[in-house]
Amino acid sequence: MDRLRQIKQFVLGNFLFSEDESALADDTSLVRGGLVDSTGILELIMFLESSLGIKVPPEDMTPDNFDTVLAIDDYVGRRLATA
Repeated sequence: MDRLRQIKQFVLGNFLFSEDESALADDTSLVRGGLVDSTGILELIMFLESSLGIKVPPEDMTPDNFDTVLAIDDYVGRRLATA
């Protein structure tokens, strides 16, 4: 499974309680849309760190990095590139 799909499946399963990929567009705002709150962001970060082997420093915990599935995938890509 590619990284974007893996992230999307996590969001769908843990926040929308669905496996239907059409239930969430890759560019849907998770934070502004009320799908993910601050606790949800922490859950998402723990998932990324444990499953993708990245470390998310506190200064990177911003809505810009975690607001959409695409933004999350972009962020992970940048972290992996600098690792």
